[in-house]
Amino acid sequence: MKVQILKLLNGAEKAQGLTVIIDVFRAFSLECYMYSRNAASVRPIGSMEQAFMMKKNNPNALLFGEREGQKVAGCDYGNSPASIIHEDLSGRDILHTTSAGTQGIAAAVHADEIITGALVNAAAVASYIQQKNPETVSLVPMGWQGERDTEEDILCAEYIKSILEGHPMQDIEEQALNQKNLEGKKFFDPMLQDRFPSEDFWLCTKVSIFPFILRIGKNQKGLFTEKIEIS
Repeated sequence: MKVQILKLLNGAEKAQGLTVIIDVFRAFSLECYMYSRNAASVRPIGSMEQAFMMKKNNPNALLFGEREGQKVAGCDYGNSPASIIHEDLSGRDILHTTSAGTQGIAAAVHADEIITGALVNAAAVASYIQQKNPETVSLVPMGWQGERDTEEDILCAEYIKSILEGHPMQDIEEQALNQKNLEGKKFFDPMLQDRFPSEDFWLCTKVSIFPFILRIGKNQKGLFTEKIEIS
């Protein structure tokens, strides 16, 4: 198995084989929490325009929209796990567009298969890859807006890679919490709590709490995520 780390939007465009699009802060952590709150379906969407069009066609769907960390006007939610951690999403269809994670999905046009990744389900992601045993694995940390590296996404990619290569990172929980001093600092800035609430940091840095992966599929309505439990 060849395991490569390809960074940012450029990396997503080059990704081949089984591809993992990684967004810890916050898109794919949030999607795991959506399913933990019993969401019926989640559709990752690249453009804001497409998201609003899909919302118009399905007004009962919940629209989660974020650009530059902020909730987009006209959306039901932004990109914050804290905003839904106590919500009952049973039976709800969700439309989700962000400035990094969902852009990576849209860009990974050469991938054989796409799954999403975050610290909250990293071990399940690694187990799924081991079960599939593909020739090539592309791990794509999306960073900030797909343009700048961020430590938490690279950490997640390196952690998954370490498991696949048979020497799992032993201090992953400590390194996850250390993100508070790196990219995670924004979650503790009093001036940014409307965009980056501190609870999001703690929710996104929990390691391997969800025993499932989210695989990207496509039908006549567009892309969707499929929740797959990992034994």
